[in-house]
Amino acid sequence: MLGPNSFNRLAAHGVSLAANHDEIAHENFAQAMHFQVFANLMPGNKEVYRTRVLPSFQRERGRRPSNRQEVRGAMRRDPYHQMWSALRRTTQELMWTAAQTGLNRGFPALQQRASNYLARPTTKSSLTLDPTIAMPRYITAVDIHCMPGGYTGEVGSNDVYAGAIYDRGVYSITQGFLGPHVDGIGRTIAAYIKRSHPRFRRGKILDIGCAVGHSTLPLCDAFPAAEVHAIDVSAPCLRYAFARAESWGKSVKFAQQDAERLRFADNTFDFVTSGAVMHELSTSSLHNIVREIHRVLKPGGVMIHVEQPQYHGMEPFDQFMRDWDTFGNNEPFWGTLHDLDLTQIAVDAGFKRDRVAETMEAGDGGRVYNVEKPDAKTRANWFFYTARK
Repeated sequence: MLGPNSFNRLAAHGVSLAANHDEIAHENFAQAMHFQVFANLMPGNKEVYRTRVLPSFQRERGRRPSNRQEVRGAMRRDPYHQMWSALRRTTQELMWTAAQTGLNRGFPALQQRASNYLARPTTKSSLTLDPTIAMPRYITAVDIHCMPGGYTGEVGSNDVYAGAIYDRGVYSITQGFLGPHVDGIGRTIAAYIKRSHPRFRRGKILDIGCAVGHSTLPLCDAFPAAEVHAIDVSAPCLRYAFARAESWGKSVKFAQQDAERLRFADNTFDFVTSGAVMHELSTSSLHNIVREIHRVLKPGGVMIHVEQPQYHGMEPFDQFMRDWDTFGNNEPFWGTLHDLDLTQIAVDAGFKRDRVAETMEAGDGGRVYNVEKPDAKTRANWFFYTARK
């Protein structure tokens, strides 16, 4: 059985892989397996908890679990959850392996196309790399979300491999529900800016942790008169992002920078955004980055981060299920982030408390699988962490 989407729907661009029939079949199989782990098997965890794990815990302790750590301690001993967790990790790795299959075959030609874009004498976008930049340990210590080689691995001149596998792999992992350009989060941010600041046309926008520009390019489309900047620490992702943007005729100023030490003047940007980046940051780096964002925002400028919702007020079992990535998917800062007092972090960075907001916003065009209604494809709702200077 194929999953809900096919790799035939991943948008082509100047440095995308032209996969053959067998490679697409391999990727579709991996995607379908991943979908089944979510659609048919994940809901069973709640039933197992209700009928086996919770009653056993209550008999032993005389109470319900008080936090997700206690739920995890009990659930990880149950064979159903063990099976599901192993399958989820296996399918995560399988999707990256499937993405690599075609990429490894076609990479020499893809790399040459990327190098051609990088060597163009005139371009719409720009790319500034910094070979002296120190890679943050929170990025290099693990292959985040099991992506082979992580974000920063390089093996040759003008290497774009990390960007290429990220572009294809993320489409698979998100089941294609972020759209053929994998830009659902970026479109959601752009829609939010248009809705909350309808007069904004010209000005400057900074997208931090841009990777290959999935969330950056929708900002170009929504605000063609604005100057869009995008930064990341990964040179291979930025090279790929630049070539991808060039092939579509987009104008972005890409730069290799550490967001803890932004190389922009005070009061430069109208908006500073990020899409699904915060969960990959260490706590200390998050504090530093929010402080730097406050510095580079213009008076009245707005910080916008899009993420999964915080755990505050969530039932321990639901927290436990959302927290699987912390232990099973090489996302060591996932759980920590979702416990933090983000409003206080913004206040500590210089924002006034009454100008900080944590809200849920409807996604723009992206659709997600709904565990509670397995046959429904529901519109994504994203957690927004915003602050106005």
